This record gives sequence, C-alpha cells and structure tokens, in this order.
Amino acid sequence: MTIDGPRIDQRKIEEILRIGSERDFDKREKRVRSSFFDTVRRALKHVPFMEDVVASYYCAIDADTPASTRGILIAALAYFVLPVDIIPDMLLGIGFTDDIAVLLTAFNAVRGNIRPEHYRRARETLDEL
Repeated sequence: MTIDGPRIDQRKIEEILRIGSERDFDKREKRVRSSFFDTVRRALKHVPFMEDVVASYYCAIDADTPASTRGILIAALAYFVLPVDIIPDMLLGIGFTDDIAVLLTAFNAVRGNIRPEHYRRARETLDEL
C-alpha cells in the first residue's frame, strides 16, 4: 500500500500491528483509552475516514469483539495516538500519513468485525466533536 507523500514500508506496518503479549495489549489499551479522543480532535481534518477510525475504537473496546481483532485494532490505535512516530503528527500536511497507512491496513484486516452499533456510536461521537 502506498499513499501520496512519505511511504511506510509494509513490513513496518506488520511490525506495528503485531499483537504481542497480554502485557503489551494492556499497556497499549491504556494509552489508547487515555489519548484517543484528543488525537481524533487533532486529526479530524487530516484523516478522511475518521468514522471508520472511531468505529474501530468502539470495536476494540467491545468485550464481544474477538481477541485477535481487538489486538490488531488496539495496536493500530496505539500507534495513532503516539504524537511522535515514524512521521511526527505535528508536521503539517504529512504528519498523519503513516498513521493513515497503519489504520487502513488494520481496518481492512478486521472490517467484518466492526458492527453497525460501533458505527452508530462513532457517528454520535463525531457529531459531538
């Protein structure tokens, strides 16, 4: 997958999305829960599929979501909330490029597990933001 601007290697994306240990998952989930909506506010103008991103968040925190799906989504969302990653988010115009690549890959891998209620909550949340 490539997108305009800086490119992120597919192997790097796979490394980022690696589920890891339960301890890794817990650490990532804590980071996501504490920073997700602040990052969404900053990224709204830069990520064209924000409804999918927010629906992915609700899918990831849903106890009924399969563990492997939760692991992939939490890994992607943890990368999304990091302010300094491969391409720092504060770089205007290109800062979220790597985040978009990681999020799209994760979203495409687990799309079938993101249910209508996750999208409903995402739309409600985005309307409030």
